[in-house]
Amino acid sequence: MAVVKNPFILQIVGYQNSGKTTSILKIIERLTAESIHVVTIKHHAHGSGKPHVVKKDSTRHVDAGAIASLIEGNGRLLFQADKEQWTLAEQIELCCFLKPKLILIEGHKKANFPKIVLLRDRQDFHLLEQLTNIFAILVWEDTPEKSGDILLFSIKEDNWLDWAIQMIKNRIHL
Repeated sequence: MAVVKNPFILQIVGYQNSGKTTSILKIIERLTAESIHVVTIKHHAHGSGKPHVVKKDSTRHVDAGAIASLIEGNGRLLFQADKEQWTLAEQIELCCFLKPKLILIEGHKKANFPKIVLLRDRQDFHLLEQLTNIFAILVWEDTPEKSGDILLFSIKEDNWLDWAIQMIKNRIHL
């Protein structure tokens, strides 16, 4: 019987326009260049309503009442499902089906997974008091007076990325 190993889960959190997506893209590019499978979960918190999906047949199926629709073409699979709410645990469970080594979560600040926190300016510093399990802080300009034992990096330099890649590899035992 095969032993199923859970993926390492890492959150990238910060306010809108703090660099979360760009940071995630850099991590994905580095890891996939080394054949490390990554899955992402993005929390759509801006405004109200559901994430925008192009109106194709699969969307029309869901709009007509199907609880889910799957579309595949040339090896790419798109999955769309509607229900009242998807918990983060349910999203992670769906992602685990693909057997990734890493699940990167953009957002879901209140979850208790290891985090890299992006701070645009002093107005964002209060996040450090509200969040748990912070592994590193990326700052644009100002530096918090206290970061304790938490690593502090400038987002403008790539040493944070080198650290993140090595930390992830250590967590997934590579």
